Amino acid sequence: MHDAIANEAPRISQGHRGGMLWLAFMSAMVSLTVSFAVAAAPIPLYNIYRAEDGFTNAGISLAVVTYSIGTITSLLVLGRLSNHLGRRRTAIASLGLIALGCLLFLSVHDIDTLLAGRLLVGLGTGLASSSLTSYIVDAAPAKPEWLASVASSQGPMLGLTVGAIASGALVQFGPWPRDLIFLACVCFLLLSAALIAISPETASPTPGAWRSLLPRIRVPERIKHLLPVAAAVFLATWATGAFYQAFVPALVKEQLHTRSPLVLGLVFACYMTPSVLGAPIGGRFSPAVAQRVGMITFLVGMVGIVTAITSGTLVLFIVATVVAGAGQGIAISAATRGLLDGAALAERAPIFSAIYLLCYSGAAFPSLISGRLSNTFSLPQIAIGYGGLALVATVVTVLGARNPRAART
Repeated sequence: MHDAIANEAPRISQGHRGGMLWLAFMSAMVSLTVSFAVAAAPIPLYNIYRAEDGFTNAGISLAVVTYSIGTITSLLVLGRLSNHLGRRRTAIASLGLIALGCLLFLSVHDIDTLLAGRLLVGLGTGLASSSLTSYIVDAAPAKPEWLASVASSQGPMLGLTVGAIASGALVQFGPWPRDLIFLACVCFLLLSAALIAISPETASPTPGAWRSLLPRIRVPERIKHLLPVAAAVFLATWATGAFYQAFVPALVKEQLHTRSPLVLGLVFACYMTPSVLGAPIGGRFSPAVAQRVGMITFLVGMVGIVTAITSGTLVLFIVATVVAGAGQGIAISAATRGLLDGAALAERAPIFSAIYLLCYSGAAFPSLISGRLSNTFSLPQIAIGYGGLALVATVVTVLGARNPRAART
């Protein structure tokens, strides 16, 4: 039994330390950010697809679901692969899958092509979520202690922000509005792969790669008491992020009376940017306190968002979006920090697989339901449903948040 466990656990490479580990940390951080920037790149194009190709709210919601399904599948099947093949090889493979998705986006004129591209990007992002986040934690400096959890949990939010704004600007002001952003994404993916290639490995290859492909999510016993509250945090916050992807294009058109891709990207960024800025605030509190503070702030923002959409108040919508984004940043990074507390090297990839499995489930299932209901219910009514989900998650967090137990030696 002990031999089997030893065979599965990656061994930290001893050949590189100091500056080389800092290079690995920065390369993984850049690559994770670029991966999620690509995931956000199509968002400012959705109104163009809607106007020129006849896409519907239901079709856009299905694209969000397809992306999430690809990510969930990748996490279930490939989530532990970096423990066996090493962080670098799996990271480069994930960037390659995402690049293939970008090439498909160059020829989107029907919903099937968009769905195929989103599926490939989802598969690649799922592999990146487990391998690159583990790489970040492996190589992160010991001080400050919160850096690893904030970098790994907020890298995706930073990427989504940068991707949405850059895409909006290039679509509105650059040549080839339907293509230039994806060509730029391919270039940044190649640069990211090159940075990973010259960085040191932190987890030496071990046997058992084929066996690791059997779908299995396993987390250490000591953190299982943290999972219910962490699940509530991840599900509610990522569901709202998916709501912004699927319905903000229509909201921008109807409430802001503009088809501007840049405005669309900026509105989406208003939710994601405060998440990145709010995350370090959570590092000042214990994980339990930070999750409570974050989710209460998130709920206040969601109440404002629902009120603004119902009343058509633009200023309130923007302010409430910023508040909700800051709250989710505090809560997500705190939940991640609690789950990672005391994690051994071999435990990190499975823990991150479990985290992102919960996150993308939160994005996928509410989007699937709301997409089907979008032809029956109005946008304000759908927003109320997401507000109800935020309320339930906040109550669960306030009543159930706990700090991690000390790891046993």
